[in-house]
Amino acid sequence: MTRQLNVYEATMRRLETIFENFEYVYVSFSGGKDSGVLLNLCIDYIRTKAPHRKLGVFHMDYEAQYTHTTEYIQRTLTSNKDILEVYHCCVPFKVTTCTSMHQSYWRPWQEDLKEMWVRPQPEGCFTAKDFDFYDSTLWDYDFQVLFAHWLSKRKGCSNICCLVGIRASESFNRWRIINSDRNYRHLLGLRWTRRIDDTVCNAYPIYDWKIADIWTANGKFGWDYNKLYDLYHQAGISLQRQRVASPFISEAIASLNIYRVIDPDTWGRMISRVNGVNFACIYGNTTAMGWKNIKCPKGFTWKEYMYFLLDTLPQQTRENYLEKLNVSINFWRNRGGCLSDETIEKLRKAGVQFTIAPTTSYRSNKKAVMMEYIDDIDIAEFREIPSYKRMCICIMKNDHQCKYMGFAPTKRETEAKKKVMEKYKSLKADNIGKEE
Repeated sequence: MTRQLNVYEATMRRLETIFENFEYVYVSFSGGKDSGVLLNLCIDYIRTKAPHRKLGVFHMDYEAQYTHTTEYIQRTLTSNKDILEVYHCCVPFKVTTCTSMHQSYWRPWQEDLKEMWVRPQPEGCFTAKDFDFYDSTLWDYDFQVLFAHWLSKRKGCSNICCLVGIRASESFNRWRIINSDRNYRHLLGLRWTRRIDDTVCNAYPIYDWKIADIWTANGKFGWDYNKLYDLYHQAGISLQRQRVASPFISEAIASLNIYRVIDPDTWGRMISRVNGVNFACIYGNTTAMGWKNIKCPKGFTWKEYMYFLLDTLPQQTRENYLEKLNVSINFWRNRGGCLSDETIEKLRKAGVQFTIAPTTSYRSNKKAVMMEYIDDIDIAEFREIPSYKRMCICIMKNDHQCKYMGFAPTKRETEAKKKVMEKYKSLKADNIGKEE
């Protein structure tokens, strides 16, 4: 009987596949536990099996981060500089913030706010002027995609692979990246890879690791790691809340108050950097920001309460929520969302009116269900159903992009991204013409 590979052995085989099929490989390194282990795995692979190759490291620096994270990144990149090609990016792209009803995004390393930066810009970093594709409309996730094409051009590669350290067990969204029903293009049919286009591919070599595997690997191989996690553990912070990502996104608000204790110097500078940080710190774990079980005020329906909340917001913020709400209403009314037979039966028992589309373009075993927004529903699949209560939670969490609702970008946001992509393609074409 053939012995089943453990996750370490399986990952090393995956890395072998990647390095055999791509001219250039780089790791997206945030300074967190998962990307840190992936980077160490790649460093070990290079040193033992591909000493003739260099490994790229892509680090998006969000300016506001724990001092321990900055120190860990510096240690890791310096100790392996003989085999690493580092792209430390300090760019003022747009980054989501959920700390304020007035401000939907902020910009790290914004030049005209230099005197307010949380920390000095590191030496030798790449800034906006280094990227011909940079545009002030770019979000951080757009920058990641365009960076891959920029790097491919810079290295003169016909194919390039970005390794991303995500684990499917960490969240549903990450599980969905690997197991999505959509017909994504993969390398050699491998589901842990995803073709962005003919020249760029993303790969997730540690997708099947558990959190215990991460710390077992650090201990067994003696790898360096972000010592911030030791402080988290000592402070009694649960594994799910131990984050090193941008501190102002929705998932991090509940842990924002930890900055004040662990890194008071950084915290002092963060307060004046982004609107509403101190308020989010104080109330991030309360109903004031929608993080606990909220209740509809007596005499209101959830729909009425939603419009009451919208009336308290600045006009631009209110219009943003209304635009996303209208997009979602039309989607559920005319196209329908994918729901399982079990969820459909629960809707039927709850007396919800809906229609099941006879045919659908979805590549899924689930059915396309068309329905109107409802006020609320008490089922386990609450987050799959369009309801005004969910919209209220988005508003109370300052979730300007409505990620809690699972909203896709609006037409205006999609068009803005499309224009940036087309602009960069034209720049690439012009450069190719000049070279010829």
